[in-house]
Amino acid sequence: MKKFISLICLSLCLQTAFAQNVMTPELLWGLGRVSGVGISTDGKAAVYSVTRYDVNANESRTAYYSIPVGGGKAAKITDPYSLVTDPSISPNGKYKLYHRPVKIYSVKGKDNYPELDKSEVQIYNDLMYRHWDTWADGSYNHVFMSNVDGSNEVDIMKNKTFHSPTKPFGDESDYTWSHKGGKILYVTKTKTGAAYTVSTNTDIYSYDLNTQTTTNLTKGMMGYDNSPAYSKYGILAWLSMKTDGNEADKIDIVISDRFGKKNLTENWDGSPDSFKWSADGKTIYFIAPFGGEKHLFAVDYPGKSKKQPVVKQITKGQFDVTGIVGQTGKQMIVTRTDMNHAVELYSVNLSDGSMEQLTHVNDEVYNGIGLSKVEKRMITTTDDKQMVTWVIYPPNFDPSKKYPTLLYCQGGPHGPLSQFYSYRWNFQVMAAQGYIVVAPNRRGMYGHGVEWNDQISKDYGGQNMQDYLSAIDDLAKEPFVDENRLGAVGASYGGYSVFYLAGMHNKRFKTFISHDGIFNWRSMYGTTEEMFFVNWEIGGPYWEKDNAAAQKSYAEFNPIEFVQNWDTPIMIVQGGKDYRVPIGQGLEAYQAAQLLGIKSRLIYIPNENHWVLSAQNGLVWQREFFRWLEETL
Repeated sequence: MKKFISLICLSLCLQTAFAQNVMTPELLWGLGRVSGVGISTDGKAAVYSVTRYDVNANESRTAYYSIPVGGGKAAKITDPYSLVTDPSISPNGKYKLYHRPVKIYSVKGKDNYPELDKSEVQIYNDLMYRHWDTWADGSYNHVFMSNVDGSNEVDIMKNKTFHSPTKPFGDESDYTWSHKGGKILYVTKTKTGAAYTVSTNTDIYSYDLNTQTTTNLTKGMMGYDNSPAYSKYGILAWLSMKTDGNEADKIDIVISDRFGKKNLTENWDGSPDSFKWSADGKTIYFIAPFGGEKHLFAVDYPGKSKKQPVVKQITKGQFDVTGIVGQTGKQMIVTRTDMNHAVELYSVNLSDGSMEQLTHVNDEVYNGIGLSKVEKRMITTTDDKQMVTWVIYPPNFDPSKKYPTLLYCQGGPHGPLSQFYSYRWNFQVMAAQGYIVVAPNRRGMYGHGVEWNDQISKDYGGQNMQDYLSAIDDLAKEPFVDENRLGAVGASYGGYSVFYLAGMHNKRFKTFISHDGIFNWRSMYGTTEEMFFVNWEIGGPYWEKDNAAAQKSYAEFNPIEFVQNWDTPIMIVQGGKDYRVPIGQGLEAYQAAQLLGIKSRLIYIPNENHWVLSAQNGLVWQREFFRWLEETL
């Protein structure tokens, strides 16, 4: 009965959304979320999953499907690995890989004092006592191997106080079998405590099944090294950054073969974010941000040639290629999205880059609503650079009318602002409620070259703030923009941007929304968890009085130093389990706004981290987002 009622409620939400003929938060949460799994072993089908949320039950369910790579009808399947090779199984089919947490040391008071079994005390002697949204409990992710039936289990990281998969976002891609299966490769950071918090230096280790010895394959490579993958001929490739402590360094594809190590993308002014070897082992295909979009690229394996290989762009257009599912013949199956459409599977012709849509999970929804016009503008910045800026217009946009307009401030600060489709910061939903959205690719974003990406570090309140203002000022000149009804919204670094703009916007904006934003760099430095982020981005600790970059950040780029200038309504959202930008940031800002007598609202979500992940919390978030805008804009 409960399931039946949920289905009725979902049906009513869909009917309401269709009747309104625009995208709504309720309809957004009703979409199927598509993810690629792989290509069938015979090369004839693509396997994928579709996750759907039951808002009333506040849970999700995932189903699996296969579809012919040439197009056709999808078929539901129960086990994706009945068609696709299971990467956890060794090449000879005898062993399997998996991971789980292993308790190494005691943290809880009752573990140290068993007679006090009702104690809730936690005891720490070093840093990294909490990470992302979880307090350390003395356990570490370890990689295990066993026979396929689960017998003869071996912890290949026994007694090591390191994580693989790495925290907080590592997964099964952090470990893999070697080409022939005689070795296991895994990614880890071999540091603990304070040293762990200030370093980004992960390495790729090789565990030999015969000798039970471990070798560091990336020794001397000091930044992030991850995503190891072998070609069919046993050539190892991985993603690599050079600089320890810089989590937003240029990303490169590095290979290791009998000729040594070689950086394939060293001379290319971009950063791949994922890759896959071609079926013949001669090419690496990868995805990278480029000009406000994400596309599929290729670089050939050079063999013994000393020449730097040339990077080739495969796809072009106003969309994002978000994932590589796999290759079959001259086709590459990928996932693709744009600001009007959630992810679907597409087939790419590797010869000319042309694409064909394979799955149509959400076509019925999109065919029943008005879509937004999405315009790519080039805006001149204050230092005479050309900046990609996305402008998203309401469905049925009428240029003879005036529209309230939102400046969207992207987080990161280094995340690309491409043709992504978010289930929270969704431009389609914002535009559908009658707002024009202005989304500038300000300084600090991947996809516009290394110099553009690097500029923002230690200049948080500098040029990129002028980039924001250049974008909104340019659009405010348009006759269809109501210059008296401008708002600024954003999360994380975008939330910091909102707090900062609130103190220096010269009455441009009528309202603000800041989600998990940094308000006070001193308390942020004292409570955030990955110290390499604040060390690199703002320059270091507040007590280093002779550190010019850090002192400038704490004085000139610190929103709390300008809170006396706040004069505009502001809504502040804060996750209770956000340890990246901890709860004090939002509470300090809200308390200041209240004591200053500014119309303000606090949306506190106790069990969410830096994101909002549950369906009902997400819907409340969106309803409050638009309720605030309706009240103040």
